[in-house]
Amino acid sequence: MSDLKEIILTANLTKTQKMIANYILENSSDACFMTSTEIAMRLGVSESSVIRFSRSLGFSGFMDFQKALRKDYQDKVLSISSSVTVPAQRVAKRARLDSSSDYIHRHFQNAEKNLTAALDKNSADLFERAADLILASKRRYICSTRGNSCLGDYFLLYLKHMVPNVETTCSACISPIDHICSITREDCLIIFSFPRYSSADRITAEMAKEVGATIIVITDKSDSLLAEYATILLTVPVDSNTFFNSMVAAQFVSESLLDTISRKSKGLEKRLKKIDRYLGELGNY
Repeated sequence: MSDLKEIILTANLTKTQKMIANYILENSSDACFMTSTEIAMRLGVSESSVIRFSRSLGFSGFMDFQKALRKDYQDKVLSISSSVTVPAQRVAKRARLDSSSDYIHRHFQNAEKNLTAALDKNSADLFERAADLILASKRRYICSTRGNSCLGDYFLLYLKHMVPNVETTCSACISPIDHICSITREDCLIIFSFPRYSSADRITAEMAKEVGATIIVITDKSDSLLAEYATILLTVPVDSNTFFNSMVAAQFVSESLLDTISRKSKGLEKRLKKIDRYLGELGNY
């Protein structure tokens, strides 16, 4: 809130008004949703003091000041999901924000921020090492559940085009545990894990680690639930300003890893020609 903060810090304020200013600067995420009465009671001052404080900054009253404070908070804090993982709680938090028609632009800004973070956090060497381990494995298992399944299915399809012995642990009738019960140290487990984290994913990772298998974890942060199991850890935020995770940056990381593998895969062109020939017979063009 640099602009509004500058206005507050440079204003000619009384001792009481400075106390109000300090509270608002230190608690802006709460203050932008509190009434003038609530702020006054919290600080033990009169409501009129809060109103005079607002007017001393050039606003017509507290509601005018709060509107500016709320807009500033909303513009600066693009994501509502970095500290809230329960969808219903995210919706409740979003409802407290001003219902601006510019929400699509904010969603774009949020996705852009996630993409930038994904690029900054993961070096090209990290993708190269992950690709080499996947290619060197005897069998490749892909683990993803619930909202993360879109990433797992995408990765499964294109990895199958590049290397043999690829399967997913996601199935309606077979648990991930059943799928990887025969995993060995020669195999690789690739896990997509984002909030809300899955205990089934954790148990799957434990089974893989127990036998010494390679584990590639793609998750949101270095202290996430499955980070400790990773042979290679790729981190990418999925923060969003709505009730579901934003998978734009996670998809970018997935595609980047697939791209790296494709540049090292042998016989890819031959396999793709064969696939295209039979897909043509099915009417897929």
